[in-house]
Amino acid sequence: MKKASAIRAVIYAFTLGAVFGAVWYSHGLFPLPQLSRWKAHYGSLRQPERTLPRSGRWTEARQPSAQGRLSEKQKREIQRLHSIGYLAGSKPAPPRQGVTVYDPQRAYAGYNLVVSGHAPEAILMDMSGRELHKWACDVHRAWPDFKIEKHVGANETQLHTFWRRAHLMPNGDLFAIFEGIGLIRLDKDSNIIWSLRNGAHHDLYVARDGRIYVLTRKAHINPDYNKTEPILEDFITVLSPDGKPLKEISILRALENSPHAPLLGRLHRSGDIMHTNTIELIEDWKTTQDLPWKQGEVLISIWLLDMVCVVDLEQETIVWAESDLWRRQHQPTLLGHGNLLVLDNHATAKTSAVVEVDPVSRKVLWSYRGDKDHPFWTDTCGSCQRLPNGNTLITESDPGRAFEVTPDKTIVWEYVNPHRAGDSHELIATLFDVVRLPPDFPTDWRPSPRGGQ
Repeated sequence: MKKASAIRAVIYAFTLGAVFGAVWYSHGLFPLPQLSRWKAHYGSLRQPERTLPRSGRWTEARQPSAQGRLSEKQKREIQRLHSIGYLAGSKPAPPRQGVTVYDPQRAYAGYNLVVSGHAPEAILMDMSGRELHKWACDVHRAWPDFKIEKHVGANETQLHTFWRRAHLMPNGDLFAIFEGIGLIRLDKDSNIIWSLRNGAHHDLYVARDGRIYVLTRKAHINPDYNKTEPILEDFITVLSPDGKPLKEISILRALENSPHAPLLGRLHRSGDIMHTNTIELIEDWKTTQDLPWKQGEVLISIWLLDMVCVVDLEQETIVWAESDLWRRQHQPTLLGHGNLLVLDNHATAKTSAVVEVDPVSRKVLWSYRGDKDHPFWTDTCGSCQRLPNGNTLITESDPGRAFEVTPDKTIVWEYVNPHRAGDSHELIATLFDVVRLPPDFPTDWRPSPRGGQ
């Protein structure tokens, strides 16, 4: 009898421990290093119970001479890092689509350049949502030798089937990023001018002189940082207008060389250690504020450090940084008077915000957080743009929505992505970016409408 009771007690204790352990880990309290890293990074991208195609680009990193041959485990980890990206369609689709709000008297009139997760294309549309022009190029036309590794899990995101970011030039040329794969330049008819497979990701900036500043990354063994496990290292790469590399700066090294080096202690020791997501050259702005940066330096956003910072490209160091005013931010941009506009993705547990901050006093001068009738929440991605009339254009990526708000926070324009997926069209494609172009932006390169109208 005593023996049976003891057995029951052991079984009960084991079951209770398993239950508590599952709850403990699900709340992020159980420090399994590798699992917790992946859970923290991918938890918000968990997909519904359905089968999605495999995707991404995986290439073997250059072998460090001091490390000998990479192990099979290291190769698999490098290939897995190259697949980091975003879902093409992951949210329940609302019944509304297209332009759902438009107040011509209060909205800033212009053109809208739309980048969506439904396909490798960008669309130019007017304020009413009418398509004016489209550029398209799939990854196999850009790089005919592009291959998808068969052994990567079926639930990896499909990076090669959409563009992450695009930039339109006045002559109709368009730059587009295949996330983690490369950068292409198309003409107005979507002919390839050049394509560069350089690991471009997230964002680019085209300077007044035509040079291109783009975020790139390499998955490799960096023996100075981790001798056994690969990292995904981010770089600022400067290109000539014809796509020739001019300069490459490691953001990791820039942080090491700066007074902010202690922040290195907050980085993961392997995997995607920074996840830089925005780049902007500081040029053509004037302010009376005494700011700790100057023309020719670069503003970037490091997602995994919650940090917005400025990089001196000549000294290859970070000269200014702020990491306590936002969490998992995107699209910081420097306004003309010296303030910063930032999309704070995780302002609260389930609310995003766009904030205008004085970088000297650190005061929030303006913010938009939505309300009960107009919720605002994008767990990932997103962008913001201050318009010439003082309004702010916000891209709420995950729900596939973009909207324009006045300084008093009235929505005067709204666009809901019409591109849907799923057996019953129940999913909406991620809306990566909507950029408002001025009404005088050149469009004379567009084909004339039929009938000469």
